[in-house]
Amino acid sequence: MPDSRETGRHAFVVGYPIKHSRSPIIHGYWLRQFEIEGSYRAEEVTEADFPVFLGRLRDGTAGYSGGNVTIPHKEMAVRLADRPDVLSEELGAANTLWVEDGLVYSTNTDGLGFLANLDERRPGWDRFEKAVVLGAGGASRAIIQALRDRGFDEIHVVNRTVERAEELADRFGRKVFAHPMGALAEVLTGAGLFVNTTSLGMHGIPVPDFPLERLKPEATVTDIVYVPLVTPLLLQAEHHGLATVDGLGMLLHQAVPGFEKWFGRRPEVTPELRALVIADMETHA
Repeated sequence: MPDSRETGRHAFVVGYPIKHSRSPIIHGYWLRQFEIEGSYRAEEVTEADFPVFLGRLRDGTAGYSGGNVTIPHKEMAVRLADRPDVLSEELGAANTLWVEDGLVYSTNTDGLGFLANLDERRPGWDRFEKAVVLGAGGASRAIIQALRDRGFDEIHVVNRTVERAEELADRFGRKVFAHPMGALAEVLTGAGLFVNTTSLGMHGIPVPDFPLERLKPEATVTDIVYVPLVTPLLLQAEHHGLATVDGLGMLLHQAVPGFEKWFGRRPEVTPELRALVIADMETHA
């Protein structure tokens, strides 16, 4: 942890484990770009020690103005925050924290990052009414919320355990519908967006053949998995002639609001930054 006597401002990403996080690369790039005297550091903290870490953030002894929260602390972060915002409260998870007047504030920028990535790489992706989300785990929550708030009329959540999808339909309201895996072909029919929020395709996890031909010809297929950058799902979509958007941009864009909050400058997601993170991914594949 930084010494509170150090000059400059300091931020963190906290998780367990944390060594593979690429957030320090992203924020380090922006710190150098703006010539800001400060740091962004990875903190490996167990679930048992996380309340203590948050207490030290609150009272200033940690030396941080705020930071990012990743697995497995996102749910605990919103519960322990003094001032969670509406987004993080509805989600029940926070990924961004900051301190004001001895109080810990929280928000969740995952949905913003998801939308900004699609807006950048596939303008017009949101002109359709129907979206299909595969998976009902923690990662799907911010995406469902973001799609609902963007204006989709139908968001169909398909999950192996339909009860988990039903929980999300109850949480996010009348535009969200729950389905078992067997209904995937039916709900994909005529949809303009298909999102994978599961770990399928990550680190060689097998991926079934999806009935992507059921989608609208102008539909977009996107994956929150970004290692590998072109996932098996995206390869299938390309085979069907569908537009694709990889998941790396979500990671990059979700980092922007936090950096602005902690360091007072609003950064941009540039091709140079994207290339820097891809190079690291290739080096540590």
